[in-house]
Amino acid sequence: MEKQIAVLKGDGIGPEVINEALNVLKAISNKFEIEFEFINALIGGAAIEKTGEALPQATIEICKSADAVLLGAIGDPKYDNNPNATIRPEQGLLALRKTLELFTNVRPVKLYPALSHLSPLKEEKLEAVDMVIYRELTGGIYFGRKEKGEDYASDLCIYTKAEIERVAQLAFEAATKRNNKLCLVDKANVLESSRLWRKVVQEMAAQYSNVKVEYLFIDNAAMQLILNPSQFDVILTSNMFGDILSDEASVLGGSIGLLPSASFGNKHKLYEPVHGSYPQAAGKNIANPMATILSVAMMLNDFGMKTEAFAIEKAVDKCINSGITTEDINQTSKTNKCSEVGEAICNIILA
Repeated sequence: MEKQIAVLKGDGIGPEVINEALNVLKAISNKFEIEFEFINALIGGAAIEKTGEALPQATIEICKSADAVLLGAIGDPKYDNNPNATIRPEQGLLALRKTLELFTNVRPVKLYPALSHLSPLKEEKLEAVDMVIYRELTGGIYFGRKEKGEDYASDLCIYTKAEIERVAQLAFEAATKRNNKLCLVDKANVLESSRLWRKVVQEMAAQYSNVKVEYLFIDNAAMQLILNPSQFDVILTSNMFGDILSDEASVLGGSIGLLPSASFGNKHKLYEPVHGSYPQAAGKNIANPMATILSVAMMLNDFGMKTEAFAIEKAVDKCINSGITTEDINQTSKTNKCSEVGEAICNIILA
């Protein structure tokens, strides 16, 4: 079996964590006799520097023809600190999601018992935490019409029934394979767009009679995620609310460097770590590659390569339990470099 992977290393620590993920895929290839073809392409700040565009057409074509897209990270402080910049790295990611019609972002939140001491929450609150967030990715306020004047600015939040139905269907189906619990997070007491979300989900719930559906306003959901995170199984929400909640959930386990994600459309799939480009660490070989490596495991699972995906997950678990981790997790003198963690995972896979 051969799979073609579009590799978008991006900015900051993106190239470093992607390189380790590619080494892991090479280890999987050697262990299980699977062929991977990697095709590099530009996106974000790296693309702006070389082409003047955040998402060159060449990158789009490579991504469309690949079996999957593997993305590192996007973002550069020189654009963040320039309010007059007309082209920004993040525009490349938004455009890629829209172009590939990646309408659903999936972020599993798994906690590692060996790292419970790193969480900002007490250990007893972390027991049985196992959730996945389904975030709508190509609609809402991020993609709505934008206007600005001398002393005003506006961003339109608009959703259609069809946009809500397609992400909700995936969330409902995920719930049936987990614990038959789904929580819609909205702001239906204030926003018309949220009222449409609630109406559509209520209608769809009749098709999934075994799934218990709950509804929370975004402010309460953000609070409950801290007070009692184990109550959640599948969370379904809109683009902006999902962006906020998934980042909040990412710190429950003690490090954002551990959480993978996948973005799905009808034809294309993209895999990336939850974390950003962390420019302060770029080039220092200190970034945590585990989120990117676990994103690769998600990719293999979706390819139907369950055994291979499990081999990666098991290797990551073993590294964490053995203390082979980067400085975001291990603050002692025994901390490992990004490349050392990647090498350890590869060696475990090949053992």
